[in-house]
Amino acid sequence: MPENATRRRCWQPDGMTSTELAARIAARSHLTGEFVLRSGATATEYFDKYLFEADPVLLSDIADALAPLTGEPDALAGLELGGVPIAVALSRVTGLPSLFVRKEAKPYGTRRLAEGGEVEGRRLLIVEDVVTSGGQIIASVNALRDRGAVVERAICVIDREAGGPANLAEAGVELSALFTMTELRAGLNR
Repeated sequence: MPENATRRRCWQPDGMTSTELAARIAARSHLTGEFVLRSGATATEYFDKYLFEADPVLLSDIADALAPLTGEPDALAGLELGGVPIAVALSRVTGLPSLFVRKEAKPYGTRRLAEGGEVEGRRLLIVEDVVTSGGQIIASVNALRDRGAVVERAICVIDREAGGPANLAEAGVELSALFTMTELRAGLNR
């Protein structure tokens, strides 16, 4: 794990270990083939976040596991699209309100970048599903900061170990990941 990334492991719902949760996520969402990532890179394996996000029991267990990583923000900021279900599930566990952050403000209706509440002056925790280069988080953080939010931390379910934590650190954002790709790959062998 890169030195500027942090992770705190203090969770074990119903005696389940993080290794067991990694194995469940891997079994539910691991695909092989050729995949183009948001960063433009290609991969021969892919952890399809929508498969674990659409499983209500697994999503609930992921939210329980992420809860100790939240700290004390004013609100959770789930990034469109994959971060939103995780932020909602995490909100139910922690009692923190959720905001839903668009990739760009829509040109009609409220015309807001973030739905669900105001961002100005609030300390937000970015919630994302998978981080590769961190590009979308950086873009969203910059847009939220331009609107007066304080954003210093992000959490995700999977760090693809492709430079995301280092890129985010350069943007002044600390990333805490529940699992790395290495840990999920190890879960495939369980």
